[in-house]
Amino acid sequence: MSGRPVKHSVTLHGHRTSISLEDEFWWAFREIAQKKDITINALTAEIDTARGDLGLASAIRIYVLKYFQEQAVNGG
Repeated sequence: MSGRPVKHSVTLHGHRTSISLEDEFWWAFREIAQKKDITINALTAEIDTARGDLGLASAIRIYVLKYFQEQAVNGG
């Protein structure tokens, strides 16, 4: 575990962009998209729409954290 963010490319609203995330967050993000049966790009767009003033990478990290906290609480 390096802890250093790595750039990952996604397509957001028809435009390529890069997101810097630590590998652990990227793996968890991909797992969530797979469980929801949607693409990484679709999940990124969903988060982007709801993020307000928060940076996209931060919004993704918070989304991942909240997702797994809810899973833990709900036994999922």
